[in-house]
Amino acid sequence: MDKIVITGGRKLKGEVRISGSKNSALPIMAATLLSEDESVLENVPDLRDIQTMLRLLRSLGARAQFEKGTVTIKPGRNLNPIAPYKLVSTMRASVCVLGPLLARMGHAEVSIPGGCVIGLRPIDLHLKGLQALGAKMEIQHGYVHARVKRKLKGSEIFLGGAFGSSVLATGNVMMAACLAQGRTSIENAACEPEVVDLANFLKKMGAKITGEGSPRIEIEGVKKLHGAKFPVIPDRIEAGTFIFAAAVTGGDVAIKNLEPSHQNAVMDKLAQAGVRLERGKNTLRVRRKGRLKPVDVTTLPYPGFPTDLQAQMMALMSVTPGISVITEKIYPDRFMHVSELNRMGSRIMLEGPSAIVHGVKQLSGAPVMASDLRASAALVIAGLVAEGTTEVHRVYHLDRGYEKIEEKFSALGASIHREKE
Repeated sequence: MDKIVITGGRKLKGEVRISGSKNSALPIMAATLLSEDESVLENVPDLRDIQTMLRLLRSLGARAQFEKGTVTIKPGRNLNPIAPYKLVSTMRASVCVLGPLLARMGHAEVSIPGGCVIGLRPIDLHLKGLQALGAKMEIQHGYVHARVKRKLKGSEIFLGGAFGSSVLATGNVMMAACLAQGRTSIENAACEPEVVDLANFLKKMGAKITGEGSPRIEIEGVKKLHGAKFPVIPDRIEAGTFIFAAAVTGGDVAIKNLEPSHQNAVMDKLAQAGVRLERGKNTLRVRRKGRLKPVDVTTLPYPGFPTDLQAQMMALMSVTPGISVITEKIYPDRFMHVSELNRMGSRIMLEGPSAIVHGVKQLSGAPVMASDLRASAALVIAGLVAEGTTEVHRVYHLDRGYEKIEEKFSALGASIHREKE
């Protein structure tokens, strides 16, 4: 097992290129199962979760390979419709194979998924949506057993959940509906850029979809889809992580290969905090010279402030004079990083779904434990600005979602490296 060692106090300067989106690539990889043909995906990050999805696709009978940012997948005619616990338990996005397998094969057995421990994340909306398309669902021995008699049928579906829309459930139902008979309408659909990217890929495969990026998506089922070549969008969460890192160190960083419009909510809060942001076509320059100002943040579905950047925002506010309130509306239990930030000298108190952050002058380096993917990123950001040395343990969480993160930070002037435990 590895750890990341950081000596804080250096301002980040230079340029960094953002990798392709993990949260976009994973459902798109699952969507290739909807066709027998070969599909080629470009700008795919080399991450632990991507390798897990490749192994899962191979276990289902597809030919799948990764080489220098390009994934090639050929599902073929006959698929094995069983997604095993050993693979699915390690990554929540594995549940995305349920819709495509059901649509192609008429039946599927998919283990209930795992992933980061950030609170209750049920798959009830996935099941609700697929049942509305005519699937029979049972949960037995930790597996979802799904079956349809002849063919899925289009339907009016409301995908509302306790905390709003669901990106993965929207994607799963949208994929299945592409091969269903008739028209499907998804109300309260997720509007995230990753849903739009998946819809764009499906349309390149021959699907008929309208309304992606809005709360109502319409799908007209087709008899067959074909393979496609497709570039994955840049990772807006990785981009946001580097934005916060540049801001916390008072640096000057040009972030390349991102879509600035995906960062509007983040840019709004950082502008309030006193960070200078210069937007280009596919770039964003982040600079800070003066003192930071406290801001209040509430996480919301897109286009609101992303839950996946809540921990990184908290790291920034930890060294911002004054009091900030960060409220988590998506996953109310997503505060496992608070105790570790407090070990580094932060003053953060929890009150229900809100964190009250009292900014301090200086954090101090300490050994800390990563609890999940985005918490790991927050601890790295805190380490970059802390006095002394910070050791971030359990960095396998980081490897699930950030490609060569220590190399990218090092190229910006940070003192950061990876060691064996």
